[in-house]
Amino acid sequence: MTSTLTAPARASRAGAASRAARGTTLLGVLGFATFLALLEVVPRSGLVSPDYLPPLSRIGVALAELAGEAGFWTAIVDTVQGWFLGLAIAVAAGIAAGFVIGTIPVLREFTASTIEFLRPIPSVALIPLAVLVFGSELRSVLLLVIYAAFWQVLLQVLYGVQDVDPVAQETARTFGLHRWARIRHVTWPTALPYVLTGVRLAAAVALILAITAELIIGAPGLGNEIGVAQSGGAVARMYALVIVTGLLGVAVNVLARRLERWLLSWHSSLRREVA
Repeated sequence: MTSTLTAPARASRAGAASRAARGTTLLGVLGFATFLALLEVVPRSGLVSPDYLPPLSRIGVALAELAGEAGFWTAIVDTVQGWFLGLAIAVAAGIAAGFVIGTIPVLREFTASTIEFLRPIPSVALIPLAVLVFGSELRSVLLLVIYAAFWQVLLQVLYGVQDVDPVAQETARTFGLHRWARIRHVTWPTALPYVLTGVRLAAAVALILAITAELIIGAPGLGNEIGVAQSGGAVARMYALVIVTGLLGVAVNVLARRLERWLLSWHSSLRREVA
């Protein structure tokens, strides 16, 4: 009797959730369409000079021209390469350091003040050092990307390790699990949602720093192409490149969220969303 009552309720809840998701998607599409319309109307109305903000149609033409240039795709590859390599190194280092520091209380206390001192330093403040050591090469971009993304991952891992239930830890010790077994079966499942949050945040920050480094240092990539277009007075081309960086950001966020949902499909919070 209970199953016959709960099945319709579940179906109704799933239908309501589906309708709410479609409504949210529709509102998002309408909002973005309104934004695009404003980009076309505002410059043509004279509220903003087309010399500073070209109409969307002109930006679209410039974007189509970019798509036919081999150098444009090379710049995208350069940016994605710097972003991915820097993010991968930062994630690996952040997870390793987070688990080592987080699972050793003395080490956590010993490094707390150092972390709080280094973490707020803006990565762009390291640009002179990066240029001095590596010049305008990929390694300069990697230095800034790794530094910025590392702290996002490290802090989330520390939060995740700290959130482990002490009772579960003591139970694991009682059953004779050694340190690595406790990390694998107790600490890691608890910390994984925090880790993936850190990866998602780090992915966005890494992309921002990669493009910023290319723009300021002159390393190959979309940021450098934006700087060249701006200095050459190709305003529509510049905005087209900016739009491409925005699309890259959206793609990075979507991929990070899908990875998060895939790896956390077992987690209770996602099961409640599905239910």
